[in-house]
Amino acid sequence: MTATTIVQIVWAVSAFGVIVLVLLHSPKGDGIAIGGQTQLFSSTKSAEDTLNRVTWALTVIFMGLTVVLSAGWLPK
Repeated sequence: MTATTIVQIVWAVSAFGVIVLVLLHSPKGDGIAIGGQTQLFSSTKSAEDTLNRVTWALTVIFMGLTVVLSAGWLPK
């Protein structure tokens, strides 16, 4: 396996991970809520904080590898 192949595999796994983690996030808003009461401030749990950190980390990895792969900085 070449370095490019390994980076492409990590890139694909990180892309899939970002998709899954974004779908796991809970919705932040309650919509328009006409006639209803919306909650302006909600408490953030440690599980959601961890989910946010992992999502951001995978996003940074994905974006960084996207730049590396598209720039052609790795040997073929």
